[in-house]
Amino acid sequence: MKRAWVYILECADRSYYTGLTTAIEKRIAEHELGIHDGYTAARRPVKLIWTAEFPSVYQAILVERQIKGWTRKKKEALVQGNFEMLKELSSSTKTKLRKKGLRPS
Repeated sequence: MKRAWVYILECADRSYYTGLTTAIEKRIAEHELGIHDGYTAARRPVKLIWTAEFPSVYQAILVERQIKGWTRKKKEALVQGNFEMLKELSSSTKTKLRKKGLRPS
């Protein structure tokens, strides 16, 4: 299996970009150079603020999709390694969904 990385970049406009790659150094360099037309190309420079390695692309895809659905606060808790806050933010989201009659995922 090919390993993969999920990463978060902070863009010049202070927004976050979450991505996935099998070649982390190359992909970050591409973001920094604006090689691919997309979200980060117009928001350079970018700074790598978080990364995690996974044993398979499939596992990385699952995590990337999950993080992309998170609020900015949850992403910041992850980047800071504040897992207690991350847990608290996840719990508050589930509570809000239940109050609206929806099932949390």
